[in-house]
Amino acid sequence: MESWSTFGGDLHLDLTGRRARGLGLRAALEDALREAVQDGRLAPGTRLPSSRALGSDLGIARNTVVEAYLQLTAEGWLTSRQGSGTTVADRAAPPAPATGPGAPPPAPALRYDLRPGRPDLSMFPRTAWLAAARRALTAAPNEALGYDTPLGRIELRRALAAYLARVRGVRTTPERILVCSGHTQGLNLLCAALRERGAAALAVEAYGLAPLQQVVTASGLDRVALPLDEGGARTDLLAGSRAGAVLLTPAHQFPTGAPLLAPRRSAAVEWARRTGGLVIEDDYDGEFRYDRQPLGAMQALDPERVVYSGTSSKSLAPGLRLGWLALPQELVAPVARLKRLADTQSGALDQLTLAELITSGTYDRHVRRCRLHYRRRRDRLVAALAERAPRVRVTGVAAGLHAVLTLPPDGPSEAELIARGAAAGLALGGLAECLDDRADAGPDAPAGLVIGYGTPPEHTFTGALEALCGLLGAL
Repeated sequence: MESWSTFGGDLHLDLTGRRARGLGLRAALEDALREAVQDGRLAPGTRLPSSRALGSDLGIARNTVVEAYLQLTAEGWLTSRQGSGTTVADRAAPPAPATGPGAPPPAPALRYDLRPGRPDLSMFPRTAWLAAARRALTAAPNEALGYDTPLGRIELRRALAAYLARVRGVRTTPERILVCSGHTQGLNLLCAALRERGAAALAVEAYGLAPLQQVVTASGLDRVALPLDEGGARTDLLAGSRAGAVLLTPAHQFPTGAPLLAPRRSAAVEWARRTGGLVIEDDYDGEFRYDRQPLGAMQALDPERVVYSGTSSKSLAPGLRLGWLALPQELVAPVARLKRLADTQSGALDQLTLAELITSGTYDRHVRRCRLHYRRRRDRLVAALAERAPRVRVTGVAAGLHAVLTLPPDGPSEAELIARGAAAGLALGGLAECLDDRADAGPDAPAGLVIGYGTPPEHTFTGALEALCGLLGAL
């Protein structure tokens, strides 16, 4: 195979393979160029190297290149102008295939997105992040860009240990923190470690994030679903279960919005101490409590039996893929080994940037700004529904980036409302899609919409709220 870089980039031209199939040199070059245009490697308007330069790069006669260019120009693949050289011609896109009978109609365009699980990405502090990245990269030693411990950069682990102790009451040290690619990878690593310890099942809350339920199953662990009520998960039911660990969202249960009562926190920790089990605390939005001081992390009750899992996905952006685990001492080495096997280490530059944001105080200021932003949004949602859809009740504590709207029993079903919203270009989430398939929903299972008021960018929030009230106002 040959390539050229004369026009500023490399392009693979397989002349050898074509010659082996019996094509002559000129025909092989024509075919290779034609294919490069067809599959998009040579975009319309791309200027090709001169015949002399391409002939020199490929080790073939200039006249062969000239003849190939002339043939492809005649076919309409290339254009040639005096003084402008040879370029790839603009070609009309092929017509889209006609929709056959019985084909489903195209989905309506999505205008507003109120599905839960995502922050307002327009809030990402771009200017502050760029400034922190510049400072961090300037100060970073050369070895920071090389292979490192799978635990993560020490600068970020030190910053996190101090920040989590101050803000969430977490009891840990930099040596017991592991930086991972978000909560999903952290849970994957913990499930693998549990399997190695001989665990066969993980207890989960009956309602939760479906992708995380799938992570547990894919790891080879079975799931034991714990019922929920207004006090959170029924951790008293862990006794006698076959679970080797339990995954909880104690600060703000997802999606119901209930905090885990103190006696149930204690019951889970006592169960873990008695059985040698583990509690995995998913503190996905613990920094966002609006009506009172946020509940401290459950991990502080027993750092040797509770794994704390945090993430930047809600406070900054999920695309950063930055999360962290505060591990019991006995799990540090096995989880670090599994992290090395998974992807060696998390990206150093983003870790250094986040460490700079935290230590400079910029991260605190950003979180306070976001807290006010999301609190105002929740207040607007509650007020608008009280005025325009009084039969719909907002449940859960004033926290996080989502709220549950309980529907009247004599109105349209949850699924029907979601379908109506989709037809109007409004994306919604429902409680039913969060129910673990191991859980027994029963006839009294709640019906409701899970509204991610944090999801829309600021310029669309008013329209999204108007569309939601229009959908629910007639109930």
